[in-house]
Amino acid sequence: MNDKRPAVQGSASGVDAFLAEMAAVRQLKPAPSAGRLIFAVDATASREPTWRRAARLQAQMFEVAAEVGQLAIQVCYYQGFDGFETLPWYTAAEALRTEMERIGCVSGYTQVDRVLRHALAEHRREPLNALVFIGDALEEDEEPLLALAGNLGLQGVRIFMFQEGDDPRVETVFRGIARLSGGAYARFDAGSPDRLARLLRAVAVYAAGGIRSMQALAGRGDAAIPELTRQLRQP
Repeated sequence: MNDKRPAVQGSASGVDAFLAEMAAVRQLKPAPSAGRLIFAVDATASREPTWRRAARLQAQMFEVAAEVGQLAIQVCYYQGFDGFETLPWYTAAEALRTEMERIGCVSGYTQVDRVLRHALAEHRREPLNALVFIGDALEEDEEPLLALAGNLGLQGVRIFMFQEGDDPRVETVFRGIARLSGGAYARFDAGSPDRLARLLRAVAVYAAGGIRSMQALAGRGDAAIPELTRQLRQP
């Protein structure tokens, strides 16, 4: 994003003071435009319980993001053997939850490639702040996925990969996708719904207010924040 500053006249110390003040304002005040977050979910058959949980948790994402700025969320998901769908962009929880509750999970193959390509296409239309993906399996070659993740990272789109379960190959590739984008990886399981909720709230705050707003959650006792922020780097 281009940082266009107004011209400032005066001494060098006056310019330094102005820049310091502008930096402080940027830390405390979010950009007026809504942060844009793609919320991608594996909706194959094994994911039914987590899909239902995600439909409920997205309301918390809007609520916590509202504390630091505005948030627009687009849900995308794959199901079956070739099904890939996207929902409209939403800025309110209730309409999005109603839409998600109409969708059922269907057996099929993973399509992480299509998720990443969709994120690139959306970013070209209008800049994205982040992509968060929830899944438990991977049936694709990893090299194309890592290349797409690196491309998104070069364009400033961080990817947050949240793995359900403990499949070691899935973890390796998910970590690589997150790392190459400048984002972060975390794991959860069906017995820790609160953990997934904390992770999603953290990403929502990042999308709406940036890294400093995300870090501020740690001061409120959110243990998920340090786990994510220590992985983040400048793309």
